[in-house]
Amino acid sequence: MNKKTYKPGEKAPASGQYEIIGSRGGKTDEERTVVKGEPLPPTKKPGQKYRITDRSKNKSGQGQ
Repeated sequence: MNKKTYKPGEKAPASGQYEIIGSRGGKTDEERTVVKGEPLPPTKKPGQKYRITDRSKNKSGQGQ
C-alpha cells in the first residue's frame, strides 16, 4: 500500500478514494472521492492528511 500522504488543498495525483488520516497517523474511517488534478478537500480537524486507498479503474486513476 502507498504510504505517501497528501495535505488538504494539494492536487490529487490520481483519481480514486482517499482516506483521511488523523494528526497522529490513526485511521478516521472517513474517505473522499477525488478526481485527478483537483485539490483535496479541507479536513474536519487541523493536522489531518489524505492517503489514497483505492485508485479508479480508468486512465486517470493511474496517476503518479
